[in-house]
Amino acid sequence: MSAPSIQNQTTQIHSSAVISPRAFIGEGCHIGPYAVIGDEVFLGNGVIVDSHCVIDGRTRIGDESHLFPFVSIGLAPQDLKFAGEETETEIGSRTRIREFVTVHRGTKGGGGITKIGDDCFMMAQAHVAHDCLIGNNVIMANAATLAGHVSVEDGANIGAYSGVHQFCRVGREAYVGGYSVVVKDALPFALTVGNHARCYGINKVGVRRRGYSRETIAALHHAFHLLLSSKLNTTQALERIREEIENIPEVDELVHFVESSKRGVVK
Repeated sequence: MSAPSIQNQTTQIHSSAVISPRAFIGEGCHIGPYAVIGDEVFLGNGVIVDSHCVIDGRTRIGDESHLFPFVSIGLAPQDLKFAGEETETEIGSRTRIREFVTVHRGTKGGGGITKIGDDCFMMAQAHVAHDCLIGNNVIMANAATLAGHVSVEDGANIGAYSGVHQFCRVGREAYVGGYSVVVKDALPFALTVGNHARCYGINKVGVRRRGYSRETIAALHHAFHLLLSSKLNTTQALERIREEIENIPEVDELVHFVESSKRGVVK
């Protein structure tokens, strides 16, 4: 068997690792004992693959990402319609994927790719199903689960043991509390908690930590009050938000998120 495509001598591969000769291994990678890497895998520079990881399918992992022991990336989706078609998995740069996380590749009917962005943190036992699209700087805590076709926008945080239903969206910098069950779209900048989940307004801690101005925080707070706490229906609340809050991009984003929802939003 010929050797895999290794870019320089700084890459370290344990003798017990099983790596396809067709795999591409970047500079400065570290591959631990009993790791298994398939034919169409591409590892960027400085990727760490710890012991007993399995990476298969057409999978690309960005520079300096770290896969901890027993991670499974790019295997066939848990979808009865899947018939072995060529689909993909993509992991961004500097993303940390902890023990026993599973990320399945896409399906032909769902867009053909499962994607996780840069600088994400997937804690132990989290699951990302087929055709999920996850942005940058997303955190999934222990055993958080995304069903197929879920979209998670930049900076969102999904708490431990939470589940997100198929085709739902989690908005930018949303916070989904632990043990929540999300069956509609979780609003951006908001705190969403419970089974079934309810929205409790602005994620105050999150927006303050991210350095939003007092003006923006106040505007978001008022927008959530109109949307969630007033006696207005959703259409009326959005009209009032437009009338009363101007030139705040985050509020405009919130309004667009609600209007573009196909499943409805958590209120």
